[in-house]
Amino acid sequence: MKDQSHKKSALHEKDGIPQPESFSQSSLDKVISSRKIQPSSEELVKGILSGDISALSRAITLVESTNVTHLAKANDIIKACLPHANKSVRIGITGVPGVGKSTFIEAFGKHLTSLGKKVAVLAVDPSSTISHGSILGDKTRMEELVKDKNAYIRPSASGETLGGVARKTRETIILCEAAGFDTIVIETVGVGQSETAVHSMVDFFLLLKISGAGDELQGIKRGIMEMADAIVINKADGDNVAKAKLAKTEFNRALHLFPAKSSGWIPTVSTCSAYEKTGIDDVWQTISNYLELVKSNHYFEEKRKDQNQYWMMETINEQLKNNFYHHPEIIALLEQNKKAVQNDELSPFAAAMNLLEKYFK
Repeated sequence: MKDQSHKKSALHEKDGIPQPESFSQSSLDKVISSRKIQPSSEELVKGILSGDISALSRAITLVESTNVTHLAKANDIIKACLPHANKSVRIGITGVPGVGKSTFIEAFGKHLTSLGKKVAVLAVDPSSTISHGSILGDKTRMEELVKDKNAYIRPSASGETLGGVARKTRETIILCEAAGFDTIVIETVGVGQSETAVHSMVDFFLLLKISGAGDELQGIKRGIMEMADAIVINKADGDNVAKAKLAKTEFNRALHLFPAKSSGWIPTVSTCSAYEKTGIDDVWQTISNYLELVKSNHYFEEKRKDQNQYWMMETINEQLKNNFYHHPEIIALLEQNKKAVQNDELSPFAAAMNLLEKYFK
């Protein structure tokens, strides 16, 4: 009997034609090499001042970074851009989720660009306290505005920052102004009455409302209503027009309960439909009237000075907080004190004082 072991299996695969390389190794090496080369601070500043959106975006990423190695570079960029900033109108827009902020901002932004304005939208999305993620879907929602060559949309995550803004929104405003944007729109996460932070960095504060959601009674409450320079009832279209007009009357009555503003401005209430793009020009006219008043009575300049002082103090507080939590001895003692507090061996106040005393020594 002949030995069959040398015979090939019927399942044996015949040698095929070798496939050529699907990519050029030399081209890949060049791409990898170019990615490793980061532009210098001077190059980014030059790009920003010339209106290069790519340079602006890269600089904002550096500013927003929590990487300590990026801090010095970011500070250099901000310092170089500061003399070219402060030449824009800063508008804060807030409202509860579902009020139509993104739709309104797109219609508002398109109206401004049609007037020859250059608009930067700093959209802040809430971050999850569980996963720490954010959707950052504003560019998707503003699909028309994102195509406009005179508009720039920058979504950012709010992170752990309170007040409805991202941690570095203030610095981002400076970079956008240096890049030539004359109108800065800040869309907040809509966190209700905790919007003090955004109010302290804008010239005009716009509160968006909708009718038929109990907002007429909410309007009587203080807090965010006192901050607003104008209230706009959105979604005044279709069967909702009558309800929007009624809400306008109710809010006008509510505004009379508040003390006069130091700016001399009397807040207004209007209706609009961002979907149908009606009433948008009236909103811009209101803002223009406000700016004319506060610039003539010098309130505009005084408010900017107060805001600069406020953000100096906020920066000191943030830096002290960061230094505290990154201090080697504090890192070691923090967990011990946490466990002692959890086990009721130490009061939270005593533990805090122990840590602060250790830090300042």
